[in-house]
Amino acid sequence: MAVLLIGNFLSRTKGTYSVCEDLADHLRDAGWDVLTVSKIPYRLPRFIDMLTTVWRKRDEYEVAQVDVYSGRAFLWAEAVSWMLRLLHKPYILTLHGGNLPSFSEKRQARVRHLLSAAAAVTSPSRYLYEQMAGFRPDCLIQPNPLNINNYQFRLRKKPNPYLIWLRAFHGMYNPTMAASVLAQLNKEFRDVYLTMLGPDKEDGSFNAAREVASDLGVHDRIILPGSVTKSAVSHWLNTGDIFLNTTNVDNTPISVLEAMACGLCVVSTNVGGVPYLLKHEHNALLVPPDSPEAMTMAVRRILTEPGLAARLSRNARLEAENFDWSAILPKWEKLLRAVAERRTP
Repeated sequence: MAVLLIGNFLSRTKGTYSVCEDLADHLRDAGWDVLTVSKIPYRLPRFIDMLTTVWRKRDEYEVAQVDVYSGRAFLWAEAVSWMLRLLHKPYILTLHGGNLPSFSEKRQARVRHLLSAAAAVTSPSRYLYEQMAGFRPDCLIQPNPLNINNYQFRLRKKPNPYLIWLRAFHGMYNPTMAASVLAQLNKEFRDVYLTMLGPDKEDGSFNAAREVASDLGVHDRIILPGSVTKSAVSHWLNTGDIFLNTTNVDNTPISVLEAMACGLCVVSTNVGGVPYLLKHEHNALLVPPDSPEAMTMAVRRILTEPGLAARLSRNARLEAENFDWSAILPKWEKLLRAVAERRTP
């Protein structure tokens, strides 16, 4: 059976490896014929490529899957879905992003129309499922998975003050907060350093984080490798012991799952879908958004409180194991076949 996956396949051009790329690889390994679109890094040409591919390849696939994001990306989901309906092609919509609920509240008619026309709608988290139930009550939960065996686990019994941040440099992920936390910890832990991994989204956040670090006198304590390949993520994560998730908006971030799989002690802002994934004091410490002071205090607890780091590290790995592809891929295959055959998912 052949499937067309429509999303951002930008790992080679922008260093951002999305869940749809991972899904494509696993479906191919399982024997599916997989078509994908689009690899084009620029928005308008990528949008055109999606539409033209849906049309040109219409005789080569039985079912399609479309990623749905908020913002300007919502428009291409609408246009692609319209094209698929015109061709009488069954398709699945997959919701993404912690900002989608607030975006949808301001555009209820458009969102309801988009979701109701799909054969099925999936959500990667219970958070999005609950937030979007008013638009599509039969939405299915298909968690964002990972290959658990690709992440080397190390139990953090006595962690060092080696901090890791893994995300795209964009304002919504608040990278400057990580630099502020580093500066506060530097007053007490003289061997502290911070590695910030991820592509620059060119909204000024990358330079802002560097400027904050420079102004606070910790620019020499930050390592900025830029984007790293998916195969190198485990290595980079294991150069640290404590993972900072500073975001202001979130759903179920793969970066946090990857850190959990490696056994890092996670400190995260308590926003969006994060508390659906992380349980405070059990597998992570949660703090209010945009509060470097609270995050600093949480990191200090991990470094000084006996037994806390080991508990968080061990429980994080156990939770991450629930998201392995071996459990998630069969659900995707069953859903795609049902939709392709016009059966109830």
